[in-house]
Amino acid sequence: MIYQRAALREFANTAVAVFVALFAILLTTQLIRLLGQAAGGKLASEAVVALLGFGALNYLPVLLSLTLFIAVLMTLSRSYRDSEMIVWFSCGLPLTAWLRPVFMFALPMVLTICLLSLFLSPWALSKSVEYRQKMENRDDVSQVSPGSFRESAAADRVFFVEQVAGDEARVKNVFVSSVQHGHLGVMAAAQGHQQTMPNGDRFLVLENGRRYEGTPGQADYRVMEFERYAVRVEIPETQSVAETPKGLTLIELLQKPTPPNLGELLWRLGIPLAALNLAFLAIPLSFVNPRAGRTNNLILALLAYMTYSNLISVSQAWVAQGRMNFDLGVWLVHVVMFVMLLLLFSRRLMVFSWVRLWR
Repeated sequence: MIYQRAALREFANTAVAVFVALFAILLTTQLIRLLGQAAGGKLASEAVVALLGFGALNYLPVLLSLTLFIAVLMTLSRSYRDSEMIVWFSCGLPLTAWLRPVFMFALPMVLTICLLSLFLSPWALSKSVEYRQKMENRDDVSQVSPGSFRESAAADRVFFVEQVAGDEARVKNVFVSSVQHGHLGVMAAAQGHQQTMPNGDRFLVLENGRRYEGTPGQADYRVMEFERYAVRVEIPETQSVAETPKGLTLIELLQKPTPPNLGELLWRLGIPLAALNLAFLAIPLSFVNPRAGRTNNLILALLAYMTYSNLISVSQAWVAQGRMNFDLGVWLVHVVMFVMLLLLFSRRLMVFSWVRLWR
């Protein structure tokens, strides 16, 4: 029908605009956080792009769910403001006639959200944790980036490299500060490189530099010039990736039905169910009186979304803590919101019936 094709086209256009805006906000906030960690030395600069991609995949289910809700809400609200709904109602179309086009538009997005929530998002989260662990397991010298100070894992050395030579195997203008047996040693060299011995030991070899050694607060500093000076590089012990429910696959969650794993499973199943419920909930919430304020329904819709999301989080926490049975928690919140959806539909249909009788 005409109204269905028009509705689907406007749903899609609005969803694209909303998704681009929300995705840009997500990438910006994530990028600022990751760049702050990289500037503080907590994260390698070369890991920012990879972690940004993993983070975007992790938040995509929630982002698409919110996009679906806002797209339906904004489209139908615009129809009320421009009095298009009055035209459709005058042609004999009830409010429930919008269930079909909304379902046709929401079904592909809900299936995508389900796929992302159950499979792709946990994979991205586990890869992000694994990549971070891989960066942290590198030795101190490998984590040094040009133009920034880097503290060793034992907090007894500070490295600084001004620039990297053309072959990327040598560095120029190296600064190393170390504390040994209460004595402070500061070395500055024109260049340096890494060297691996036959037994596997690794050294940072400094060339053409000076070493200043002494005790802070005293004037008996010693100054030594050297052509070659080797600093042993401590290789940290490889740490295994900690296993958390968020990084487990769907099969692993089902094979290990512990309370934390069941809580994570409830969250993954709840996102697509909530997206479908919210899409239908946007139909009665989109009502706007053209002669009244235009923000009342948006405030109510925002409160409904926040309440729904918080209730799912509370159910997940209770199941993870063993305070609620999984069989009850997995559907309780969605049934409550579905009953609210029916009440809103019945109230809106009753209002329209009274208006028709009065006319």
